[in-house]
Amino acid sequence: MDPNSICRKTKRLAGKQAELCQTQPEIVNEVAKGAKLGVRECQYQFRFRRWNCTSQNKYFGKILQQDIRETAFVYAITAAGVTHAVTQACSMGELLQCGCEATRSRGPPPRLASIGPTEGVKWEWGGCGDDVEFGYEKSKQFMDARRRKGKSDIRTLIDLHNNEAGRLAVKNYMRTECKCHGLSGSCTLRTCWKKMPHFREVGDRLLERFNGASKVMGGNDGKTLIPVGQNIKPPDKQDLIYSAESPDFCLPNRKTGSLGTRGRMCNSTALDVSGCDLLCCERGYRDETVVLEENCLCRFHWCCVVQCKKCSVRKELSLCH
Repeated sequence: MDPNSICRKTKRLAGKQAELCQTQPEIVNEVAKGAKLGVRECQYQFRFRRWNCTSQNKYFGKILQQDIRETAFVYAITAAGVTHAVTQACSMGELLQCGCEATRSRGPPPRLASIGPTEGVKWEWGGCGDDVEFGYEKSKQFMDARRRKGKSDIRTLIDLHNNEAGRLAVKNYMRTECKCHGLSGSCTLRTCWKKMPHFREVGDRLLERFNGASKVMGGNDGKTLIPVGQNIKPPDKQDLIYSAESPDFCLPNRKTGSLGTRGRMCNSTALDVSGCDLLCCERGYRDETVVLEENCLCRFHWCCVVQCKKCSVRKELSLCH
């Protein structure tokens, strides 16, 4: 999953990915940033769950070798992160190979009315729209390289599907931003451009897909995936898919990539996945009082420094047995 480690093996690579590693290292650098962005978002989204997207290599690697729901999310959020980071670098002018989105052939922006009164207001595409197509293609080129469609094993098909679901969670949810121009605050002309969704929105959307992920099995031809269960509609391109049930992640297990939940903080009053009953796997929990140092009494000094004092704060924590 680490783009730089893939590039160190360029002798074994072929085609466009090897070319990218050798001729466009600056894009590979953005790919690496995107992969890290994906892992950070994974850790945020799973912070209250038994598996919290730990980045410890031995355990994380074991997750990637399986076909469980968690694997699906990791592949999707990483592909989304790469798409987002490369596209962002284009808009910021950090890559010579791309820039702002070309808008000449684009039709009128949808839902201008939702932005404000538009009667008699002229509009045009302008500003610096995000060139998500470029980010999408680079993510596809890099993330799909080790999972070629020519192969017919189930894991390859599942990983490619989840990679695409991640990219579409960015590409299919572009938003229109507009700015008014005119004398005395009037809005005689509106300039509009396309921007990517905030990455937190992408993570939220993919977590919803994780919760509703579809279990699949391979078809007899080895090239198709079939949903498991009766009266289940085939997953669409934006759904996450998996083929094996997840372990419970209650106890440490190197084979499954589980660190267990002993010592994890839980919420003693919550009834959801963050609650002590579920997170601690019904082993119980203990309450501890800890003293933490936090920033307080912060002041802004011109220009441009924020200075804070350190305050000691006592907190009651619930920790899993």
